[in-house]
Amino acid sequence: MSEGSAIEVNGRRYAPPRAPVVVVCVDGCEPDYLDCAVEHGAMPWLGAARAAGTSLVGDCVMPSFTNPNNLSIVTGAPPSVHGISGNYFWDPQAGVEVMMNDPKYLRAETLLARLAAAGATVAVVTAKDKLRRLLGHGLKGICFSSEKADETTETEHGIADALRFVGRPLPSVYSADLSEFVFAAGVRLMETRRPDVMYLSTTDYVQHKHAPGTPAADAFYRMMDGYLARLDALGAIIVLTADHGMNAKTDAAGRPRVVYLQDFLDAWLGEGRARVILPITDPYVVHHGALGSFATIYLPADTRVDGVIERLARLPGMEAVLDRKEGCRRFELPEDRVGDVIVVSERATVVGTSVARHDLSGLDAPLRSHGGLSEQRVPVVLNRRTRVTPGARVRNFDAFDLALNRVV
Repeated sequence: MSEGSAIEVNGRRYAPPRAPVVVVCVDGCEPDYLDCAVEHGAMPWLGAARAAGTSLVGDCVMPSFTNPNNLSIVTGAPPSVHGISGNYFWDPQAGVEVMMNDPKYLRAETLLARLAAAGATVAVVTAKDKLRRLLGHGLKGICFSSEKADETTETEHGIADALRFVGRPLPSVYSADLSEFVFAAGVRLMETRRPDVMYLSTTDYVQHKHAPGTPAADAFYRMMDGYLARLDALGAIIVLTADHGMNAKTDAAGRPRVVYLQDFLDAWLGEGRARVILPITDPYVVHHGALGSFATIYLPADTRVDGVIERLARLPGMEAVLDRKEGCRRFELPEDRVGDVIVVSERATVVGTSVARHDLSGLDAPLRSHGGLSEQRVPVVLNRRTRVTPGARVRNFDAFDLALNRVV
């Protein structure tokens, strides 16, 4: 990519990288995780980077789930632009509930693909394979997941035998090792291929199980700090942000605090007449049981939306209950991929469909989850000083703008 050749993507203009740029999306990284880890001495590199560089707290997009936010970060735009409204949605054309893993649902080009097309070398490593095809859509470069690192080919992933390349065993999808593999791969790529731009995306396995400041959480962030220090020593401009925060969703006794919306609507409107969609749903439900703080509801045509909103708003644990138009305006969502009603529960409450449809037997720790406004605050940290307007709102999808355009 030639110097001075800025590119425009989704209405934003980006300068070419002046040094290797690494954007790290730490899944589920509530700002308290970093604060506690630094305070406990687990992240010496980050503590120094925050003091010498840029340390902000910004907002993720709503719903505060993995797919919408990762795609916002790599497109520099909200879901109303890129179209990924959740991990899961109701496809009215097909008449089925589906995962939003297929690039056909993506409505905007990624900055990664455009940078590669302009001549930059680009690498993407994500923990779970569910994100790989979306993040790598249109990308001529390296793009693989920790989960399927043993299946990579030069043709499909831009690298053959990533497992051997990284030099670590294939990690379990339900482990902190899945994220460590991402960081190890990032360091190895920087040492050997030195990409102009790299995007690293982890999993929130640890954050779903362990609160900020606990020994297991601090151990995870200590591991991460070591890899970030190595990337810094290799000359990278590093941006650390998150796709969403994380909170306990339990009562005083540690039991999950759940409002089962489908059961409520079935009892009121008749069984199966309304359809509750939980955008948190993905193939990896062991640590959250498909319970999050955001839902969307499709109602039968003969039902008054305002009446449903009024009754739902009276349920315990509700923070916001909005109609489609107002909810999509407020949360910057695509109207054609959202139901008639949007429900957001408060900090300590999750929403489900029916009791019978949620298997919580895999929970071996008190429920921690996300999806609501209470998980919208995320860190935005750079190891460089930047030009940021004091008091201006910062979003996690400003990450590449900060790294490419605003480093002093």
